Amino acid sequence: MGYPFYESEVMIMAYDLVGQRFGRLVVIELCGSDKGKNRLWRCKCDCGNEKITNTHNLRSGDTQSCGCLRSEIVRDRMITHGHNCNRTRERLYGVWSGMITRTSNPNSTNYKYYGGQGISICKEWLDYEVFRQWALENGYNENAEYGRCTLDRIDYTGNYNPDNCRWVDMSVQSNNTRANHLITYNGETHNLKEWSNILGINYSTFKAKVYKGMTIQEIIEV
Repeated sequence: MGYPFYESEVMIMAYDLVGQRFGRLVVIELCGSDKGKNRLWRCKCDCGNEKITNTHNLRSGDTQSCGCLRSEIVRDRMITHGHNCNRTRERLYGVWSGMITRTSNPNSTNYKYYGGQGISICKEWLDYEVFRQWALENGYNENAEYGRCTLDRIDYTGNYNPDNCRWVDMSVQSNNTRANHLITYNGETHNLKEWSNILGINYSTFKAKVYKGMTIQEIIEV
């Protein structure tokens, strides 16, 4: 006669991943859950870095390292296909390389804002030639002045993929960041930069007053 497990105990045992290995990751501890109530696990990568990810990503194989594995795969592909020799002069190559670095390299300065936030790149774009072809067919201009043709994610919380990316000038991209402060006044909603332009007030002055707690009405009346 076996031990009479309760359903809750069976579920806990089934999802206890501590000590298990998934690719280069070894699960250290359970560290909570995400907004979707998926269990989050703190893992130690063979390279020494730590990675927090959920049960599905570990079991499905979607997450096998802290990001170092993908970086190595991309580097090997670049060498194999000769990209280092033939494409590094292209500005687009720098755009692609930067995208790879900030989403997959934990040592990158901007990783915490991208890969550290769960933002990733679709598998197809790990191949530079595939990304290059998409770019040229969707508005990229290699000869455009810097700032006139930048890669922008339509949903800034989403991933890098063809459905969520476009080429825009810098002014459009700057209006599409998580740093935007949206304000609604008289039924209209704009960010700080847009309101400063609409009201004809210096942006720095307007921003400082908003951060002091002043409303648009109060700023106009001053």
